[in-house]
Amino acid sequence: MSLSLYDVSVPVFMRGLTILSTLLDKAEAHASETGEPLETYLETRLAPDMLTLVGQVQRASDTAKFGGARLTGAAAPSFADDETTFDQLRERCTKTAAYLSTLAPATFEGSDTRPVTFGGGANERTLSADRYVLQFALPNFFFHVTTAYDILRHKGVPVGKRDYLGSYDDTST
Repeated sequence: MSLSLYDVSVPVFMRGLTILSTLLDKAEAHASETGEPLETYLETRLAPDMLTLVGQVQRASDTAKFGGARLTGAAAPSFADDETTFDQLRERCTKTAAYLSTLAPATFEGSDTRPVTFGGGANERTLSADRYVLQFALPNFFFHVTTAYDILRHKGVPVGKRDYLGSYDDTST
């Protein structure tokens, strides 16, 4: 069986968004247990020039939805970057996954060599779709999911590698 661009993108993005939502659940529970204000988690960043937890979730969402759109030629939904609560961040993950679920595997057929242009200005790049997903979209998505995880670990949320990896159920995305 060969892997399609659908196989290596949409289910991977959807699974990552589910894991990210679960991590947010654990962070919110931890804040409740410790009495620490939720805002301190949302506003935490690992370094001054890095995005906050909110920004990391937003960029993971953007990478997933734009990745799906760019690989199929579809229009991605527009989400305002205005989340200020854990509920809103989980809703963003849910909306992103809902959009991805509308992308049928057939819409990816033959797209592996289609040029994909992304970025803007001096950072604009064009790659074949297969190189785009493997060299940019997936690494970028996992960078933001991992950084969100790292922020939560930094805040003392009791999550570990198994939480980051999630379930290995072959029937789920």
